[in-house]
Amino acid sequence: MVWVPGGSFTMGTDPRYEEEGPPRTVTLKGFWIDVHEVTNAQYAAFVKATGYKTMAERSPPGLPGTPPEMLQPGSSVFTVPTPENPNWWRWVVGAQWRYPAGPGEHGDDAGVAGRAREPVVQIAWQDAQAYARWAGKQLPSEAQWEYAALAGAAALPEPVDAHGQPQANYFQGVFPVINRNSDGFASRAPVGCFEPNPFGLYDMIGNVWEWTSSVGTRADASEPVYVIKGGSFLCAANYCARYRPAARQFQERGLGTDHIGFRLVDNIRPGPKD
Repeated sequence: MVWVPGGSFTMGTDPRYEEEGPPRTVTLKGFWIDVHEVTNAQYAAFVKATGYKTMAERSPPGLPGTPPEMLQPGSSVFTVPTPENPNWWRWVVGAQWRYPAGPGEHGDDAGVAGRAREPVVQIAWQDAQAYARWAGKQLPSEAQWEYAALAGAAALPEPVDAHGQPQANYFQGVFPVINRNSDGFASRAPVGCFEPNPFGLYDMIGNVWEWTSSVGTRADASEPVYVIKGGSFLCAANYCARYRPAARQFQERGLGTDHIGFRLVDNIRPGPKD
């Protein structure tokens, strides 16, 4: 973890979507935050120590009209649409943190092997909370997350270097059908593949969305939704461009996907002495 000194910042600066604004001044105390997203290896250690089963590994609640496959443990996986199936997301039986796209014919049959440093995904909000309690830490508030992502800047430039090469893991091309993979990654990248921000934090934009402790508001939500931050490898300039600190989305707490992970803060551990 690294120490983020307290201070004031403008939250929701340069809002591109209604839910991001209006800009407002927020003051925070200092806090510790994970250098990178929680990895498969770290989550595996938690599961080994506790025997915890994620929401995706449990039988979903049966509701009237639920398709049969959604009565089996599994989760939501992104799919490139086709003329025959224009849907972007599908329920994959058996998809979970060890097999983000599902076992067998859906790929990722090697499980965690070979992907130890990738950010863990297919993690519902409850799963992230369970890990946080075990680790003695907390999910960051939305304000803490955005402040850490900005790292003292008023706003961040587009995530490319002087030669136009991507400096974060996001979708390059025409979403959702043409991904040129200019950053070298068609999906999740191992943590720390790109330069850190001035606070020393990796992947604060792109790679995977990250859960926060902040409750969001969505009129059509049947249960509490929580704010996720940072965008992911599926965010594209031609579609949502949510690889920005101010960007936010709302996610049902009981549903993970193959592009949502998390990192933690420690609000209790004292800060470094001057």
